Amino acid sequence: MKIGVVSDTHMMKKFIDKAIPYLKKCDLIIHAGDNFSDSKYIHTETNIGIMAVKGNCDFDNVEDELVFEIEDKTIFLCHGDKYSVNYGIDEIEKKAKSINADIVIFGHTHVPMNIEKDEILYLNPGSVSLPRRVVYRSCVIVDIREGQISVEEIKL
Repeated sequence: MKIGVVSDTHMMKKFIDKAIPYLKKCDLIIHAGDNFSDSKYIHTETNIGIMAVKGNCDFDNVEDELVFEIEDKTIFLCHGDKYSVNYGIDEIEKKAKSINADIVIFGHTHVPMNIEKDEILYLNPGSVSLPRRVVYRSCVIVDIREGQISVEEIKL
């Protein structure tokens, strides 16, 4: 299953539109918050199912965390602000271990991250609109097949 992952789109459609061709190739799209309303726009443009959470800049009455399974992998999705991800992954790591997550997807920092620690993949797609600490906008494509996970960073 191919999963497009975006975060921190911040209602900047001209940049979101650059990610759309990549997202259209996916089976599912995940939006890790800021701005939740953009997930509706992405769905309209791609007609692909989307799972999204709210971020610290969102005021929608929607979930701020989701736990779900895809291809026998437990995925924890959140924006990350409530786990102090600006200061590292220690807090989010505690949550991931407590729920036996295989993959943790978050945003908030606007900085791409793809690390594995203690057999848990921590993934931040960076920002489609407002990157930090890198000179490119980004999203990622996660491919889960036969128990294997591969991640492709898309520089926009």
